[in-house]
Amino acid sequence: MITCYIKYEIEPAKLNEFEEYARMWIPLVEKFGGTHHGYYLPHESPSDLAVCLFSFSSLADYEVYRAKSMEDADCQKAFRFAEETACIRRYDRHFLRPVT
Repeated sequence: MITCYIKYEIEPAKLNEFEEYARMWIPLVEKFGGTHHGYYLPHESPSDLAVCLFSFSSLADYEVYRAKSMEDADCQKAFRFAEETACIRRYDRHFLRPVT
């Protein structure tokens, strides 16, 4: 299993827009065979920090998801929403493996 950890730098004034964006992606990751562990929004932390965690059975399965997301209409809608609302300043993607 591989878990993708995404650290977002978000626009604090557009937290509601980012939350809407996040709600779009949860079912999309699952649509392509992933397990979504959720988005985590600022609380007692910097106001421009959000994170997301989701897993696939392998890095190869994640790569299939990435390729399919580039062709999927709902994924493209989510990408456009983030771009149009400018709710994300930047993000960093990391891949982690669990200790079992």
